[in-house]
Amino acid sequence: MKVSKKTEYGLRAMVAIALMAGEDQPVPLPTIAEQEQIPEQFLDQIVAKLRKAGFVKSTRGVNGGYTLSRPADEISIGALVRLLEGSLAPIGCVSEELAEPSSFCGRVSMCHTRSVWLRVMDAVTKALDSITLADVMHDDVWLKTATEGRL
Repeated sequence: MKVSKKTEYGLRAMVAIALMAGEDQPVPLPTIAEQEQIPEQFLDQIVAKLRKAGFVKSTRGVNGGYTLSRPADEISIGALVRLLEGSLAPIGCVSEELAEPSSFCGRVSMCHTRSVWLRVMDAVTKALDSITLADVMHDDVWLKTATEGRL
């Protein structure tokens, strides 16, 4: 699974908002863009999508900016990724967006490898849905251990 810049930046922005603002004090978009080194115009588009979906709320004015719309432990990384990335299907024939898989490929009924892609999608979905924004905010210890283990 390859993740787009939109999803990468969106998750980084959500973590930044959660760490800097939580549900209390709004964080201005330029502050998030600067801290996370994300082009501000692109971040504006991403945050607009997050706001429309109800993950963040905006406050106008001099002290305006963005805050989380609910606690970080109630925000699933899987939901964020699906919003920003779309389907988690690694191949079209297993996409949950297809009403009829055979419309994607006429081999669906006899394909022996389709079960592989269904399992991959299921594993990725379960993994992402099991992680909350709060988990990511506190993953420094896990990340350090995982990174050191790979070197």
